[in-house]
Amino acid sequence: MKQDIILSGVGGQGILSIATMIGEAATQAGLTLKQAEVHGMSQRGGDVQSNLRLSDGEIASDLITAGTADMILSLEPMEALRYLPYLNKDGWVITSSSPFKNIPNYPDDEALKADFRTLPHVVTVDVEAMAKEHSMPKCANVILLGAAARYLNILSVEQLRASIARVFGSKGEAVVEMNQRAFDLGYAASEI
Repeated sequence: MKQDIILSGVGGQGILSIATMIGEAATQAGLTLKQAEVHGMSQRGGDVQSNLRLSDGEIASDLITAGTADMILSLEPMEALRYLPYLNKDGWVITSSSPFKNIPNYPDDEALKADFRTLPHVVTVDVEAMAKEHSMPKCANVILLGAAARYLNILSVEQLRASIARVFGSKGEAVVEMNQRAFDLGYAASEI
């Protein structure tokens, strides 16, 4: 069993924290893990992308080749579309519906929605609005992880929730509980 995931977003959104939580769960589950990170402009507002490969066997490369990714997990909708050439024909796109309009020629909302409607497996969640509504503005990325959890076939929901406790444990029980609640909100929102 294997799963290849492209994580994408904009610097400062927490995409690499998602990779850490998934990686922690995979390590505890005894899976093989390889990760390659690309920090476009390595600053708040720049493109951030990570290849995350999980397997119960050996993994030869840390890079995902075109047409082979099982999932694109993105905190920014245009960034999800940027990596579509890497997605396999049965792959899933799990993305925030909240655009981060950091360029002058950013596509309009309807154009983005039209692009997503052409894909067979897409879940869009307004993680930014959910985070604000539930008074957890720094947890949008964990809400997105929760939304992706039902489509991560190699890890269980329980394994991912436990990884949140380990990753955020040093910040105190209140932070762990808030992030686990954020995860649960995303999980509930992703049911299609």
